Amino acid sequence: MRRRRPPAGANERAPSRVTSRSVTPRPVSRTTDEVLVRFRDGPQDGVFTDGSCSGNPGPGGWGAVHVRDGEIVDERWGDDPDTTNNRMELTAMIEGLRMLRADEPAEVYSDSRLVVDTITKWAAGWERRGWKRPTGEVANLDLVREAFSLSKQRPLARIQWIRAHDGSLWNEYADALATAYLREEV
Repeated sequence: MRRRRPPAGANERAPSRVTSRSVTPRPVSRTTDEVLVRFRDGPQDGVFTDGSCSGNPGPGGWGAVHVRDGEIVDERWGDDPDTTNNRMELTAMIEGLRMLRADEPAEVYSDSRLVVDTITKWAAGWERRGWKRPTGEVANLDLVREAFSLSKQRPLARIQWIRAHDGSLWNEYADALATAYLREEV
């Protein structure tokens, strides 16, 4: 997985690209600049995380943005040429939690109910059972363990679900970071 900032001009539309897994061009996502102009709703404080995948598996990306009073404190994003959507959602959550100090109270938002439920409802039981589910193995165990560990190290961080693509500025912004890999030239 690569972790990097989009190159200069990444907020400009790049040509769609065709990968070896697809014969149709993928849609170009919104840039962060477009999101900032178009959206205003939603919480103005917290960490917002999102992951994406073009195909599943396929190339994917993740993004996280930490905001206070509507101002960006930190933002991170990266991509992986061969991944799944769930891995990118979990990676975004991990990077979002890493943005916070252990003693910092904050809401951490994800539009993936699976990620939120995994960390807030299921992981503690899996850990007690030696990282096993009653019905079998835990998928993406490496990332689940890391996300759960980070959440325990940040007890004042409240992980919450937020509806995807409903106009929430910072969730849309995290989505734009997560899909930045779609706008980069090969």
